[in-house]
Formats: sequence, C-alpha cells, structure tokens
Amino acid sequence: MSYWSHRKPIRRARAVDVSSVAQAAVDLLDEGGLRGLTVRAVAARIGVAPPSLYSRVESVDDLFDLALDHALGGDPDISSAVVDAELRDLMVAYYRHLLRHRWACQVVAMRAPRGPNYLRLSERICVLLEEAGTPDPLSVAYALSNYVIGSAVTVFVADSERATLIDPKIAPVYARLHNCHDVDPESILTTGLAVLHAHASDDDEGS
Repeated sequence: MSYWSHRKPIRRARAVDVSSVAQAAVDLLDEGGLRGLTVRAVAARIGVAPPSLYSRVESVDDLFDLALDHALGGDPDISSAVVDAELRDLMVAYYRHLLRHRWACQVVAMRAPRGPNYLRLSERICVLLEEAGTPDPLSVAYALSNYVIGSAVTVFVADSERATLIDPKIAPVYARLHNCHDVDPESILTTGLAVLHAHASDDDEGS
C-alpha cells in the first residue's frame, strides 16, 4: 500500500511537516543507502520524538515513498523535462536523476511509485507515446522506464566490465566486439531507447 492511499490528515496545528520528513529521508538515503533510513533516524534528523513522526507516517515504507517522490520533484532537470522535453530527453533526464540518487532504483523495485511527481512523469511518457501513435503506450512506457532503471543500476560497474577480458574461445564474436568497444554508458542508453521505440513503431506498422 502506498503512502498516498492512506496518508494521515493533519489533526493539530503543530503537526510534523511532511515535506521536512521527505527531505530528511532523501538526505539519509543519499548518505547511507537503504539501511540508513529508519523512522528513528528521520525523527532525529528533524528534531522530533519518533512517536511524533508516527502522526504522519505508518512505517518506514511510507518514508521510502515520500523520499522517492520528493527527490524526483526536487530535481529541476526532471521538472523542466516533464513540461516540454521530447521522449528521448525525458528518459535521459530520468536516467541522470537515478544516478544522482542511487537508492531510487532499489526503492522503485520495492515500491510502485504513486506520488504526484512520479505520476506527472508517467503521464508525460504516456502522452508522448500516445501522440506518436504507439499502439500500446502503457506497455512501451513500462519497457522504457524499466530499461532506464536497469541502465542506471548497472552504470556503476561499466568501468570494471570494460576492463574484464572475454575468453575468445567461448565467445569469439563477443570478445572481438568487446575489445574495440569504448562507448560511454549514456550513449548505450540512448541507443537502446531508440531501438525500443523503433521496435514499438515497427509493431504498429506490421499490425
């Protein structure tokens, strides 16, 4: 269950500010990853007792939801791209956002993003695909998003992958291509996005 499906109403004037909770959660995740985020740690960061925090959230899962959406909404590149970017640039902006917040990929894998900022991102992707005549825009949106998330997860091993030799006796073609390949991860990302989008267009023409 998402935080937004059960968020608690404010019942007193000096209630804990949810945006402060969300920012504290983002900071803790940026600093220490998933293990660094606890209700007690967020309470300490914003200077309240843990029971006070439970007036706004039910569990650490709510903190993950709030952090994920707050980080996205606080990214000026994403905010700009959601308004007027084309599909490729929007997906690249999302990829760069995930690199800035490495924990976000893990949280997306655990919690379906349903906050307002993620909904705006998803809406823009779907609108662009629908306007392009994509026959199944939601499936393609999922495919593109999952590809971007996977690319962001693996980018940090790109250097070691490039330096690790391939046994040509087992995989001769792979070894030959690997030896002369020196393309940066973002270029690989954009190549893959183009292939996925083109494949969706080809399916439309063939139907």
